[in-house]
Amino acid sequence: MIWAHLLHLSYNMWLDRDATELEGYGRIIVGSPKLRFDKAVWDDLLPRMADNGVNMLVIDVGDAVQYKSHPEIAVEGAWSIEQLKDELARLRGMGIEPIPKLNFSATHDLWMGPYSRMVSTPKYYEVCANVIRECVEIFDNPRLFHLGMDEETFDHQRHMEYVVIRQYDLWWHDFNFLVEQVEKLGARAWVWSDYIWNHKETFLERMPKSVLQSNWYYDQSMEPENPVCKHYVDAYNILEESGYDQIPTGSNHSYPENFGSTVRWAKENIAPERLKGFFQTIWRPTTEEFHLRHIEGIEQIGAARKEFEK
Repeated sequence: MIWAHLLHLSYNMWLDRDATELEGYGRIIVGSPKLRFDKAVWDDLLPRMADNGVNMLVIDVGDAVQYKSHPEIAVEGAWSIEQLKDELARLRGMGIEPIPKLNFSATHDLWMGPYSRMVSTPKYYEVCANVIRECVEIFDNPRLFHLGMDEETFDHQRHMEYVVIRQYDLWWHDFNFLVEQVEKLGARAWVWSDYIWNHKETFLERMPKSVLQSNWYYDQSMEPENPVCKHYVDAYNILEESGYDQIPTGSNHSYPENFGSTVRWAKENIAPERLKGFFQTIWRPTTEEFHLRHIEGIEQIGAARKEFEK
């Protein structure tokens, strides 16, 4: 059973303009030319993960590493490949499996630098293939690779100066291209599942069963009276009924009880053979400002795992 936590080495995934205050995130939502990452926080969190039964760390790499294939992507202060590989070895020595994440949603691809404005062009496909291949090499052939692919809608880009939304066959063409790059290198593609919220029939017709699914829901109750929230929770049921492997995703973004509620609900509603684990997301950078939020999220994993295994 996977008990995964998400940490951002890179946090350049949001706006491309000088927004200063957006509810819940504040100034951290804006892209930065410098690495926003505190190594001291990282060093403190890793042993806490091991102590709380976290056995997988998904690392959002983005523009925070100096790729050999595309060094122009790296922000100031980005890690060298050698430094990242040293930390990956350290994680494995603690019993934590490191998994790479690169979000290729056009809403969250600010980390791609100039290539985020070349979506669906030959150059874009070349860069995507190169950085996926290089991450697989850096992570020593990981069994999973998280491709993101969430929230590519106008509503999610309404504050952006430059809006890119793929639809219909083009979204699926690019999605399948990315999955192919991962699978031919021996890893399993892993994605956010929210495309199903508004495109249920198309999703069920075209989403390969080989792709690992992480639907997500961050509210307090898993059986809310609000029909809008119920819509998101029902996606777990639809994925289960349709035979997809799942790693349900919770967060302490808004409610500290969410992760535990997600684990309890999934244990009762998703068949063991398709319930591959759970995923905790903080949605804050790995910086001192949010150190306590990260600690709380890790401890929530530990508490939920103990309850699950009773």
